[in-house]
Amino acid sequence: MKIVCIHGQNHKGSTYHIGRMLADRFPDGEIREFFLPRDLDHFCLGCYRCVERSEDCPFFEEKNSIMQAVEEAELLIFTTPTYCFHASASMKAFIDLTFTYWMSHKPRACMFSKKAVVLSTAAGTGAKSAVKDITKTLFYWGVPYIKAYGIAVQAMNWGQVSDKKKAKISADMDKLASKIQKKKPRVGFKTKFIFSMMRMMQLNNWGASKAEKAYWEENGWLGKKRPWR
Repeated sequence: MKIVCIHGQNHKGSTYHIGRMLADRFPDGEIREFFLPRDLDHFCLGCYRCVERSEDCPFFEEKNSIMQAVEEAELLIFTTPTYCFHASASMKAFIDLTFTYWMSHKPRACMFSKKAVVLSTAAGTGAKSAVKDITKTLFYWGVPYIKAYGIAVQAMNWGQVSDKKKAKISADMDKLASKIQKKKPRVGFKTKFIFSMMRMMQLNNWGASKAEKAYWEENGWLGKKRPWR
């Protein structure tokens, strides 16, 4: 199984360790890791050049090195610390820079067959709300199987996390890995409905550009073809 881990911080804190704990539950896994902002240290400029042509993004090379791995992966693991009840700024920047992957723009067919897990930790509260920033993005990418895990570790770093808490997290990752291995991704009604709405938008020329409509036409999605079949 090809696994890609995208970490919303450069240092290896509590959330990173939980992400690796999960990834290591798959003995046949080929794991690739990316760290933000180390591997993508930019904010979206709102220039819309990527809407017309992906390669025209000023940060295309760095972004593409991550997204090529994402497209090839079977399992995506996102980790982010909780900053003010939300994902880290570098993770939000990554989300902004990949907005063309959303179903409202140029969705990738490969996303509709992937599994994804979003993990976050906080010293106190907020981890469960932080994961929502990423789970929403993954849904609009078309990912059909998404699991979220947020936990208060009551510590400033992994070394300070109690043995009891680590044991609970380890047991939780065992259960989560088991579910992931057993579950086959299946595109649900909500995803199909949103995709249908975006399709109608393109058919009626309500999209952001002619390039996007051309993309949908090339993929056959304005006809009977769908990315999940």
